[in-house]
Amino acid sequence: MRAHLATTVGVVGAAALLLPLIPLADRASDGSSADSPPPDAARPAAEAVRADDPVAGSTQSLPFAVQPAEPSAEPSASPSAAPDGARAADTADTADTADTAVAQTGAADSATAVVTARTVRPYSLVGVVWKSAEARLHGRVQVRTRAVDSGRWSAWRDLEEHPGDAPDEAADGNPADDGGAQDGAAHDGRAHDGRAHDGGAPAAKEPGEAVPGARMRGATAPLWVGPSDGVQARILPERPHGGESPAGPGGSAGPARSAEPLPEGLRLELVDPGPEPARDGAVRARPVADMAGQQAHGAAAGGPLTPAYGVPRAAHAARGNTAARPRIVTRKGWGADERLRKGGYLYTRTVRAAFVHHTAGSNDYSCAQAPSIIRSIYRYHVQSSKWRDVGYNFLVDKCGTIYEGRAGGVAKPVMGAHTYGFNDDSTGIAVLGSFSSTRPSAAAVEAVSRITAWKLGLHGVNPRGTTRLTSGGGKYKKGSRVKLHTVSGHRDGYNTACPGERLYGQLGTVRAKAARLQGR
Repeated sequence: MRAHLATTVGVVGAAALLLPLIPLADRASDGSSADSPPPDAARPAAEAVRADDPVAGSTQSLPFAVQPAEPSAEPSASPSAAPDGARAADTADTADTADTAVAQTGAADSATAVVTARTVRPYSLVGVVWKSAEARLHGRVQVRTRAVDSGRWSAWRDLEEHPGDAPDEAADGNPADDGGAQDGAAHDGRAHDGRAHDGGAPAAKEPGEAVPGARMRGATAPLWVGPSDGVQARILPERPHGGESPAGPGGSAGPARSAEPLPEGLRLELVDPGPEPARDGAVRARPVADMAGQQAHGAAAGGPLTPAYGVPRAAHAARGNTAARPRIVTRKGWGADERLRKGGYLYTRTVRAAFVHHTAGSNDYSCAQAPSIIRSIYRYHVQSSKWRDVGYNFLVDKCGTIYEGRAGGVAKPVMGAHTYGFNDDSTGIAVLGSFSSTRPSAAAVEAVSRITAWKLGLHGVNPRGTTRLTSGGGKYKKGSRVKLHTVSGHRDGYNTACPGERLYGQLGTVRAKAARLQGR
């Protein structure tokens, strides 16, 4: 595959303006957990964002410590709270530093890793990362958080591992000075086969994807928890039921084995999205500017960009069947700080399919909070996971508002990092929330239909059709031609439950509505 890089041209486009942020409702323990809330440490006053802060928002990074499990017993349900001590520093550029106080997680194959209950600076989104994206996290990750408004602790909540939300393997055409080939990526423009979800995390990624000087990390899906100032986390190791290994190829169970070792460098990431961007009082999302405008504001904020390498053809109108362009909140509209992401853009040749995702986060948010959630995901993907930009091309909230995701121009074939093995010639659309058991809102389904109809229509693609994509590795053997719906779920391209059973069940509706919007 080939990823194309382009410089920016044009004039600044109009940014969509958003509703003010509304605090998330108090979240208390629902009684479903038998664990009592951990002891409280002193709660600090909220810190105001300084006017001279170079980047709004922050990320606190806390190391996990390994806690040996008792023989034949479940790990401790409530690790005791530790003294608050020094607060975690914002580690935007130091999270790779080894913490000598943390045990070597890779050597403790029967341990539970914990972050003891503590008071921290206010944050709103939480996730777990580890040293290498090639390593799998064999364990159940759980967090509980303390709400700023009520001071009450939540029940334990699971974080999903999502290796399939990832950049593809190394792409041809990346300049040598565009970050270079990162660890695990091939230097000749080719890469090792990625591994399926049940055999390991994706392997090598595009050299142009990672943040320069940093190795892409493994990560869970981030979880929006709302304004919080306390946190506790644990990782319960995977163990086969009944003390026996799962059945092998012959169908018989094997002898008991110990839990898989945990990956190295486990850290709990706490993301503060920062304040809302300045606005003039308008509350409606306006249509985005044309592509020249989109690229111009990215250039001004992002600084010098890499030279153009194989600039893709401008997006063309489909022959015969097009759909109206929906309203899209720009990156400027949701408050993207362009200084966070890597300069330049990655492009693919065209768009033949749209992959629908859920973010696997909380459904308990107000629509006015969606920009904050997206800023948090953006920061988590870039600073915690070490990607070049947010992975999705578009995001949709429960009220049906559509947001621009990865930079490069909403009408152009921007290469995302959303469906490992099939990021080439596709676009990724993520609905905020988790839809394994919760039905997505009608407004969200309608919005996915509209953005899909327009984006596929630019390339003459029928939303009710099928296409063949070349696998870059993962669920399907690298190089194989795979027949997929032009509107597919993440699970169609990767071994994952995403976008959740209830959203996946709506894809037939999305295809039909999108086709009607194209006049088919």
